[in-house]
Amino acid sequence: MNEILWKPKNVNKTKLKDFTDLINDKYALDIDGYQELYKWSIKKIPNFWSEILEYTEVKYSGDAGNVLSDLEMKPGLKWFPNISLNFAENLLKHKNDELAIISKNENSDLVKITYNELYLSVAKLAYSLKKLGLKQGDRVAAVLPNSHEAVIAMLATTSIGAIWSSCSPDFGIASVTDRFKQIEPKFIFSIHSYYYNGNSFDFHEKLNSIIENLPSLEKIIISTPGTLQSSKSKPHLDFSDLLENKESEIEFERFPFDHPAFILYTSGTTGLPKSIVHGAGGTLLQHNKELLLHCDAAKEDTVFYYITCGWMMWNWLVSFLSVGSTIVLYDGSPFFP
Repeated sequence: MNEILWKPKNVNKTKLKDFTDLINDKYALDIDGYQELYKWSIKKIPNFWSEILEYTEVKYSGDAGNVLSDLEMKPGLKWFPNISLNFAENLLKHKNDELAIISKNENSDLVKITYNELYLSVAKLAYSLKKLGLKQGDRVAAVLPNSHEAVIAMLATTSIGAIWSSCSPDFGIASVTDRFKQIEPKFIFSIHSYYYNGNSFDFHEKLNSIIENLPSLEKIIISTPGTLQSSKSKPHLDFSDLLENKESEIEFERFPFDHPAFILYTSGTTGLPKSIVHGAGGTLLQHNKELLLHCDAAKEDTVFYYITCGWMMWNWLVSFLSVGSTIVLYDGSPFFP
């Protein structure tokens, strides 16, 4: 096929063009177009990623001059070994009254949260989680709808240096426990019920079974009203109660570039799902590169992706907060009503 079906407008006003011009000026090059930039990026790996780090305005401390511990690609390779950062700090750096999140499910009104309000909620939850004993390196599991509560909980978790791992409420009991029992979570966020396609689904029985299969759990945090009916499980905490404190600031401790932020999983089609650790720095840098250079994302953008907390595109969508965009979270059937 020789006919061009679609061509983007204003290609000379994109961030990709801006970044290419920056590279041309700095390195005395004459890169023309995406393919030439791509070829340069894989021939000059340290230069490319060093420029991406600066262009995407990642907040970090330390010396970024050493991009790779070894130019030979192999297991154990260290990226930016001399810098440290905090994943949540980079998603919360836009403290203003612009909209950060628009959240809705089938049975709720729209919830709108500004960046200032998001920061404050994360500060309060992080304070409570630390008081409850959560610390760097602990794993936090979540079985939550795609909601603002999930984003707040993830950011509070990663702000402390703990590691986030989530599933969707529509997963079966075995699907959840096959994943979470591998990582021995200390806390779990969950719900009592959720809506899909006009129906309410009670989650009590499923949650109790999940809890009983995760002996490492110390705290159970519920984000929907109700009473957890189980004599065997530990007492639960209400998500809203953990926001009832006067904390208004977050003490962002910065960790090594490859400090874990997320644990995701393979699909489990060839045996048990395999755990995949995503480092904070690598996730942040790769997402920022995609959002700015490939999506041309901006603060003025409103972004929607139909997804649940059980798949990696949820993590990608939430990273738009690092750009300052507004993310739309919807939980439920895409066709209801």
